[in-house]
Amino acid sequence: MNRQTTSTPATGAAGRSVLRLDAEDLNKCVQCGLCLPSCPTFRVTGDESLSPRGRIALMRQVQDHGAPLTTEVLTSFETCVQCRGCEPACPSGVPYGHLMEQTREALARQGRISPWWQRLAMEGLAHPRFLRLGSSALAGAQRLRLVPGPVARRFGLPGRLPIRREAHRASGTDVYLFTGCVMDVWQRPVHQAAQRVLEAAGFGVTPTADRAPCCGALHTHAGLGDRARQLAEATIAALSTDGSGDGPPILVDSAGCGAALKDYGHLLGTAAADRFSRRVLDVTEWLARHEDRLPAAEPLALRVAVQDPCHLRHVQRAHLPTRTVLAHYVTELVELDDDGLCCGAGGAYSVLQPELAGDIRARKVAAIDRARPDVVASANPGCSLHLAAVGVPTIHPLELVDRALNP
Repeated sequence: MNRQTTSTPATGAAGRSVLRLDAEDLNKCVQCGLCLPSCPTFRVTGDESLSPRGRIALMRQVQDHGAPLTTEVLTSFETCVQCRGCEPACPSGVPYGHLMEQTREALARQGRISPWWQRLAMEGLAHPRFLRLGSSALAGAQRLRLVPGPVARRFGLPGRLPIRREAHRASGTDVYLFTGCVMDVWQRPVHQAAQRVLEAAGFGVTPTADRAPCCGALHTHAGLGDRARQLAEATIAALSTDGSGDGPPILVDSAGCGAALKDYGHLLGTAAADRFSRRVLDVTEWLARHEDRLPAAEPLALRVAVQDPCHLRHVQRAHLPTRTVLAHYVTELVELDDDGLCCGAGGAYSVLQPELAGDIRARKVAAIDRARPDVVASANPGCSLHLAAVGVPTIHPLELVDRALNP
């Protein structure tokens, strides 16, 4: 963040602000500062410009007063983790996440953020065969010790990437299990564990697999809104009856994907997208609603700390079902004392902002150390990989349930 200051005009050809934010949403912020303790970048830096209040103030200056987009202003926007921990803390109901997404999309369209190489990498997420091939090649390089440790940690690679993956299988049509892109390539055993748990509760499951390869969450975070909308429309068409948005429930075991799928109504603004989003639930939400169907099993003798992914806790507001389900299958659940503060993963954030992501993670690791768990349960692949990179034993909650049901 010590780059040389430059500035560019903050208006388009017609003199309008490049941000084009909704004035009513922007003006909901009364600058009270109650969001500050919930912001991970402010907590680790103490810099007001790296807080929700500071970023909104900068949005207003650019939007309303034509302030130049200096390097410092762009850095303020680019270093937001987009964890949205500020939203539950806000008494005015500021839709900060949507404001930040719209800001980043406007800047990406102007070519000020998300360079070509990032866009190229994001495009690969929508092509599962290419993604699997590239990941398998990387797994081979790992085994030949051609991937240096610092590189693996920087990109959050698992300790041992799979070369081959067990094929998905459908067991019925009661529910879809959304499998997504990177998680399906790197952590397919999580999907398989989730499917076994659902089947043990009596539900027939159809994994979405290549039918719906990417939800567009990372594209939205990067400001690539047009591509995110294309992926959303393709996903709705693939998982709906006649493209109407209707169909079986769609269960998701990745917090980031779940939040994106639930937001399709806002992203696309169509009736079909609204209907589709209402079908989406985190898999633990679904199981908690059908708690009476959870099979009995001997609880695992483990002290488990639950690390709430931000997009499950702050965006979906659906973190409590994780505890409801886990309580049946482990002997002890412990809470972290940081009130759900972000771990610093943030989708691709840990790759693009490694220094800040590491500082944020250090706070999370300290909270985990204070809880003294045997294992940390986290329902998001980015969080689990980010924490595992520094030796934190992490596992998906449904992998624990599966282990209890299938000792």
